[in-house]
Amino acid sequence: MIIKSATFMQSVVDWRKCPSPDLPEYAFIGRSNVGKSSLINMLVNNKNLAKTSSKPGKTQTINHFLINKNWYLVDLPGYGYASISKAMREKWQKMINDYLMKRENLQLVFVLVDSRLEPQKIDLEFIRGLGEKQIPFSIIFTKTDKVSAGKVQSNVQKFYNKLAEEWEEMPFRLLSSSETKKGREEILDYIEQINLQYNKNSEL
Repeated sequence: MIIKSATFMQSVVDWRKCPSPDLPEYAFIGRSNVGKSSLINMLVNNKNLAKTSSKPGKTQTINHFLINKNWYLVDLPGYGYASISKAMREKWQKMINDYLMKRENLQLVFVLVDSRLEPQKIDLEFIRGLGEKQIPFSIIFTKTDKVSAGKVQSNVQKFYNKLAEEWEEMPFRLLSSSETKKGREEILDYIEQINLQYNKNSEL
């Protein structure tokens, strides 16, 4: 897929105020500071599209970007550590859950996992929640340039070993680096395949 245009549309805190659900939509979410905004900017070739920060908790709203005028990329707040109150954290959680459960044109959730780390309980719990809600998702392992290829492979395998304790079918996975652009073509091609199926189904 060639990215011809990427336009910021809006930021909302209520899923009911999202754009009209007439285009396929892909949400990106992960633990705070997993490199989500950097990954989004890398995918669309615009380092300033999504706001990046070294401080966790930068994204606090549901952010819609219109890509190539035919699909939406959605930047969701991170889960886990952020220097916010318990009340605000619960408010974020409800906002994210409502969006994931009720957004009818949501095709897939990309769950971002830090490839430098061994399996984190918070990531496994979030993925378990998606499974319980029957929300389709795939996993993108980020920051693969920060450690050796062997370490990445080891951590990914450990993560999938953990998933295998509860899951019969393993989710699709991709490896990425915002610095080297590793995984960019694979992620965009994957989205394009789903878009083609979406458009085919829309014509029926």
